[in-house]
Amino acid sequence: MKLRHLLRSYEQGEREFTGIELKSADLTRIMLIGVNLTEANLMGTNLSRAFLTKSKLSRACLNWANLSFAKMSQAQLTDADLTKASLSGAFLVKSTLTRALMSGADLSYANLRASDLEGANLCGANLFRVNLREANLKSVNLNWANLQEARLSGANLMDVSLHHANFNSAFLKEVNFSNANLENANLQEARLSGSNLAGANLTGANLEGANLRSVNLRGANLTGVNLEKANLEGADLTDAIFVHTSFLDEQISHAVHCLTKAVPARDSNSTSQVQVALSSYMTSFSHLQTGFAT
Repeated sequence: MKLRHLLRSYEQGEREFTGIELKSADLTRIMLIGVNLTEANLMGTNLSRAFLTKSKLSRACLNWANLSFAKMSQAQLTDADLTKASLSGAFLVKSTLTRALMSGADLSYANLRASDLEGANLCGANLFRVNLREANLKSVNLNWANLQEARLSGANLMDVSLHHANFNSAFLKEVNFSNANLENANLQEARLSGSNLAGANLTGANLEGANLRSVNLRGANLTGVNLEKANLEGADLTDAIFVHTSFLDEQISHAVHCLTKAVPARDSNSTSQVQVALSSYMTSFSHLQTGFAT
């Protein structure tokens, strides 16, 4: 189907364009709201500033396509191929991108708030200042991705792979990172207050200056992690692994001080709980200090 025929059909009320061939076409600023473009070939197509709200693009071929500043809220892109596509500044609020292939894609400044990206591949993608608040990123591949200054507050990153990902100065308040792989990730100056990192692998990660207030780090692997100048007030470090972990002395003292204040010693039972908890923490920190010496 040629572009002219597509536009004429759309104006006449047609919305079914499954499998359409529009490779490398110029669709700049086109309006195709609510259309079905399932399995369409849009490889290298220019859809910059297009209106594709509520459109169906599942299994569509969009690799190397230009979707910068496109309006695509509530779009369906399940299993779509967006490899190396440009989505800079795109509006994708509440869209579905489950299992989408987006490695090397440019999503800088894009708005994907409350979108579903479960199982998507974003390896090496550029997500600078992206808005992923309340998004579902469960089991996503974000290895080597750039998420500097990204906003992910309230997002679900359970079981996600973030090997060597860059979260410098990112907003990560109340994010679920449980069992995530953050090996060698850069979280310098990241805001992680209230987040869940239980069981996460943070081996070799950089959290210098990060805000870890009230963060759950139960059972997390903090081997070789840089926690200098990080705010650990109220953080739960129970059963966390400390080997060659970098702390400042005042951070350790502050963490223990906060723990003693956490449970008022009103009776023998609460006093016992504090003593047990303190013993656990001091054991962890003694192991940490042993790590410094080796």
